Amino acid sequence: MHHHGDSTTPCPSDLSHLRPSDRQGLVVTAGAILWTAGAIWLSARDAVLWWILGQALLGVAFVQWFVILHEAGHDTLFRSRRFNILAGSLAGAMSLIPYRCWRRVHGRHHKWTGWQDLDPTTESLAPRERRHVERAIVNLCWRLWIPLFSVAYRIQNYWNLPRLRSMFGRRTDRMAMQRDALALLAFYAVLVAIAGPVTMLRTVGVALLLSLVLEDLLLLSQHTHVPQNVSDGEEVRPFPAIEQAQFTRSLRLPAAVSRVLLHFDAHELHHMYPFVPGYHLHRIPYRAAHEVGWWTWVMGARRMKGEVLLYQSRLQTGSEL
Repeated sequence: MHHHGDSTTPCPSDLSHLRPSDRQGLVVTAGAILWTAGAIWLSARDAVLWWILGQALLGVAFVQWFVILHEAGHDTLFRSRRFNILAGSLAGAMSLIPYRCWRRVHGRHHKWTGWQDLDPTTESLAPRERRHVERAIVNLCWRLWIPLFSVAYRIQNYWNLPRLRSMFGRRTDRMAMQRDALALLAFYAVLVAIAGPVTMLRTVGVALLLSLVLEDLLLLSQHTHVPQNVSDGEEVRPFPAIEQAQFTRSLRLPAAVSRVLLHFDAHELHHMYPFVPGYHLHRIPYRAAHEVGWWTWVMGARRMKGEVLLYQSRLQTGSEL
C-alpha cells in the first residue's frame, strides 16, 4: 500500500481480482445496441416530440459508444481479445474513430501522460507562440458551445494518417490503421448512399452534435488546465501509471450517469489502474485527490476564456478548477 494524503493507495497487485468478464462486456454492449436501436426508432417517427426524445437518447448513446471504444481499446471490456476487437470496431464506427488508430494513439497517451509535448493527444496544447486568429477561434467556439475540441481531437489524433505514419514506425501498425480508417470511410459512404443524406441528417445529425458537445466537456475535464511537464526534446522517462493521478482530473457525475458511462468520470483511478475495467473502478477503495463535481467544473470552465482553459494551467491562473 502507498499512502496518499489522507487515503491509502492500493497497490496494483491488490486489485488483481478486478478483471474483465465476457458476461459483463456482453451486458454493456447489448445494452448500448438496444438503447441505440430504440433511439433511432424514435428519431425516425414523424411526431416532433418523439423525434426530440430520440435525438436526446441517441446523443447519450453516442457518448456511451465512445466509452465502450475506450474500454475495448484497453482490453478491459471483455476477457476475450476477439470480443474486444469486435466491440471496439463497432464502437469506433459509432464514435467516428477507426478502432486501431484509437488503440495505438490511446496507448501512447497512457505511456506519456504528464509530458504534454510527448503525449500525442495533448501535444497541440504544449506552450508555443499562437496566432491571434487561432486564439480567437478557440475563444469563440468555447463561448458558443461549438464542439471544436471533440472534432479536432478526432481529426488530428485518429484520422490524420500522415501524422500517424510518422508516429508509428512498424509497417504492420501503419497498414492496420490505414485499413481501419479506409474501411470506416467506405462504411459511412455506403450508409449515406443507402439511406440518403437528408434521412441520415434527420436521424443522427442533432444527436451527433449533442454527443460532441458532451464529449467536449468530458474530454476537456480530464487533462486540461492541469499542470503538465514539457520535455523540450530532452530524453525523459515516462511516469509509471500509479503516479499519473497528479496529471489528470476526475469529474463527479450523478451515480446513475457514471454507471451508464462505465465510470469514465473516475479518470484518476483509470490512469492509476488502467487494467481495471471501467465497470469495476467504483470498487477501488481510494478517494481521488483531484475530483470535482461536474456542475462546479462546467460552470468554472465556462467562465474562462477558451484559450486560458486550453493553453494554461491552474499554476498560471490560480484557479482551483
